[in-house]
Amino acid sequence: MAITKQYLKTKPVVKVTFTVPAEDAKKVAVVGDFNNWNPKGSMLKKLKNGNFKGTFDLPKENSYEFRYLVDGAYVNETEADRYQWNDFAGAENAVLEL
Repeated sequence: MAITKQYLKTKPVVKVTFTVPAEDAKKVAVVGDFNNWNPKGSMLKKLKNGNFKGTFDLPKENSYEFRYLVDGAYVNETEADRYQWNDFAGAENAVLEL
């Protein structure tokens, strides 16, 4: 798994690219604070190499809890900036710092 961040000089947003190796998966989405944990509109595109990838513009100077939704199962990003316990989920969420 990987996250790349591209800070834009002309806009107060960061282009964040999420890459998830999930060759056997049918659907992968990234859900979190930035989209109200709704997978609609946050599906990642499956590439020929088996990775799922998507880029989103997120407001900078924020931190966001998020997880991947891989075929209905929540998965944390191994390269997250940090992890935060979430009582609602009863688990740790990955955190993205921008």
